[in-house]
Amino acid sequence: MMKMSCLLEKNITSGSYILIKDNVSWREAQSYCRVKYTDLVSVRNQTENVWIRSSVKDFERKKFWIGLFNDSLQWSDQSYSLFRYWASTQPDDTGGSQNCTAVSMTEGDAGGSWFDENCDSKLPFVCREDQLVLVNLTLTWRDALRYCRKHHVDLVSVHSEEVQSWVMEVAQKASTDQVWLGLSHTCTLSFWFWVSADFICYQNWAPRNGTGGEECCSLERSGAVESSGGQQWVSLPENQTLNFICSNY
Repeated sequence: MMKMSCLLEKNITSGSYILIKDNVSWREAQSYCRVKYTDLVSVRNQTENVWIRSSVKDFERKKFWIGLFNDSLQWSDQSYSLFRYWASTQPDDTGGSQNCTAVSMTEGDAGGSWFDENCDSKLPFVCREDQLVLVNLTLTWRDALRYCRKHHVDLVSVHSEEVQSWVMEVAQKASTDQVWLGLSHTCTLSFWFWVSADFICYQNWAPRNGTGGEECCSLERSGAVESSGGQQWVSLPENQTLNFICSNY
């Protein structure tokens, strides 16, 4: 595996962009991003294109790989988008060998326009790391907590409506009807709390859930989000086995 250096990281919506300054081929960039992060960056709308432009504008190199190959509708991370930001003369497939895409920051290219390039060209590149990861294993809440802390950072804590919207998007891909969150109840003190040690301010409980009057016995209860429908939070016995969402922040 190539040893590479991370130049900067900028938080965006539900993920992060990471600019890697080393000059490599498109395939090498893709492999590195998939091992170290999530994948080469996908650019699915103008907002994401602006964020990428902002992330790389101060770096001395003026072209960077992104995750588009051969102008397919499908990006390197398997997402789909019709959004394109080609420069006026692009793609031109010079020599019939320009199947990979780079974003250009040089003057006259409208700053952030895309160019097709030979995939063997050596350029810096931009990776994306998802902040939330759905794990399709079915584990108890405590096993899910251990898994997230070993492989990521923690079970996700939902402190705002914005984070809830990310959770709802990720949870839709689950194979279980509910998905564990980093939300736990203590019978001793009779309140809910996040594993991040924060108290609950923002709430999105389904009716008759999270009322504080939880059934207390030898088995504590934990919080999950519905994977479909209203996607509200529900209180479940912690020994139930569900998919779960880990956070990388």
